[in-house]
Amino acid sequence: MWPRSRTIVAVILASSLAWIDLCSVAWPREAAKVAQKSRVPRKGTVGCDRSKFRIVLDVGHTAEAPGAMSARNVREFDFNLGLAKRIEEKLKADGFAETSLLVTEGKAKPSLFKRATAVNDSSAKLVLSIHHDAVPESFLEEWEFEGRKSHFSDRFSGYSIFVSRENRKFVSSLNFARLLGLKMKKQGLQFARQYSQPFMGRYRRKLLDKNAGIYQFDHLVVLQRARMAAVLFEAGSIINRDEELAMSSPERQDMISAAVTEAMQEFCKLR
Repeated sequence: MWPRSRTIVAVILASSLAWIDLCSVAWPREAAKVAQKSRVPRKGTVGCDRSKFRIVLDVGHTAEAPGAMSARNVREFDFNLGLAKRIEEKLKADGFAETSLLVTEGKAKPSLFKRATAVNDSSAKLVLSIHHDAVPESFLEEWEFEGRKSHFSDRFSGYSIFVSRENRKFVSSLNFARLLGLKMKKQGLQFARQYSQPFMGRYRRKLLDKNAGIYQFDHLVVLQRARMAAVLFEAGSIINRDEELAMSSPERQDMISAAVTEAMQEFCKLR
């Protein structure tokens, strides 16, 4: 009995060692992939010269093609411009002197290619496109505000951050996106969770980071064509009636500006 048991044990042990040996070859590659996708960027040890760190704040949409209309009939472009100015002011006060606003003109699609060219000509380290969110038309409900018919959807709220794998600085883009999402979370703000759901249809996106609220959207023109790190930031929903009021308030804009600035401080150190 015992000699036979020893033989069986030896066979099992040899098989186990062979399996472990195979795993030791395959695992580092998979571990590296997972670590790359899930890691939270650590604060860098290299000094950051904020005065020379060039940032472009891309104001989403144009006056001619203003994007979504809020629940109270305010153009998304106006929200984008107001918040971008607030963020610019905060960043410059924090020493990021090379921060600039990019405001383009014209119809929707041509303006996208104009802004992509402009950001590439800027030699910036990062472009952050500022937007505000709405919903697909199928989710809209009617109401009347100040005597005018309008639409709203109180079903969804929160910010969203988008990155493109087709951006040549995808890893850097993802690093900044994570920093921004975590700083928004630190401010007590929640991300919009609907984009990963099947009912979003063609608007559905892959959720890359459930802690920071980052989605993958490969074919956004500015992110796709930018030669530097590029992130699109939907700061909040303006079709949600309560969140629209919050997004209009100096308090919420200050919270968002603080989150962007803190993320930028850490991102600059990583460069």
